[in-house]
Amino acid sequence: MRETRADQVGSLLRPPKIRQAWGRFFAGQLDRDGLAEIQDQAIVEALARQRATGIDVLTDGEFRRVAYMTGVVDAVEGFAFGQGPRLHWHADPDRELSADIVSFRLALVADRLRPVRRIARHEADFLRTHAMGPFKLTLPSPAHFISGSYRPGVSDQFYPRRSDLTGRLSAILADEARSLAGEGVAYLQVDSPTYSIWFDAEQLDEYRAWGVEPEGLMDEMIAADNAVLDAAREGGAVTALHICRGNGAGGAWLARGSYEPVAERLFAELRADRLLLEYDGPRSGGLEALRLVPEPKVAVLGLVTTKRGELEPREDLLRRLDEATRYLPLERLALSPQCGFASGFAGNPLTQDEQWRKLELVATVAREVWG
Repeated sequence: MRETRADQVGSLLRPPKIRQAWGRFFAGQLDRDGLAEIQDQAIVEALARQRATGIDVLTDGEFRRVAYMTGVVDAVEGFAFGQGPRLHWHADPDRELSADIVSFRLALVADRLRPVRRIARHEADFLRTHAMGPFKLTLPSPAHFISGSYRPGVSDQFYPRRSDLTGRLSAILADEARSLAGEGVAYLQVDSPTYSIWFDAEQLDEYRAWGVEPEGLMDEMIAADNAVLDAAREGGAVTALHICRGNGAGGAWLARGSYEPVAERLFAELRADRLLLEYDGPRSGGLEALRLVPEPKVAVLGLVTTKRGELEPREDLLRRLDEATRYLPLERLALSPQCGFASGFAGNPLTQDEQWRKLELVATVAREVWG
């Protein structure tokens, strides 16, 4: 896994039968067993399509989740889904924000957190049986919840300080990571887009308006993620951490700005084997921050966008990979899309065929560069 060159972030576009099945489930027309049967079939088909692209590591597309973080909300009592703050999404000039993304709210911690079932055990069991090759599993970062799901006047009735919530969430997710690794998940990734608040002063101001004090918050976020990463590594897994600037329906995003202001801390202190970094355009800043990735960590460059269907020219990817070698040796680089294709249920504005072509491009360029 450490030598994986053609990587991916995790989520895939939900095929129509998955979208329809979820709709029937929420309408009370399909039970959970019926939903799982349809998900199983769709995941088997998605695994076959991924293998055909030549990508090095497979995922289940997160087809069992409404969004990348909802496995936690579904498995742990104490969250009020959709009762937290509303994120301020942005669209590129030629796009409009969808009603779904405008109205989306984070989950709120409204009670003591009590795990009622495993977060990702079923996902892992199914992939071990059906992947027929290397696969990865993703878990959301505790930082996602400690920054946006803690509301003074509600959450502090159960967790007097934000750090109390951090400790509880870190323990829950670390237990899951340790169990998954011990059960044979060889590659485990923590999705932690919330670090983008440190790249974009406007987004940091938004968090302040929610009552989040930035003083000490980064220390808390890094410690929480490291608890999960360390637990996975203790179980024998290769670990990764993904950082992006938001990935919403219609190609929406939350932040812009270079990694540079906090790269030295993040890249050095996050105890992941691999850092999956968004780098698909000017909004992500230049590649110079890669000089701060310490040995022996691998930087997986997200040069292929999931926010549009147009296929990147092969020559552009080769040029940017060559540029990256000014800051890191080639053996400590890899290639991937910049984020998932459907971090939320609605997914990004591209077709299934465009998605597969992008994964095939990642695989083809990786073979050309690394052999």
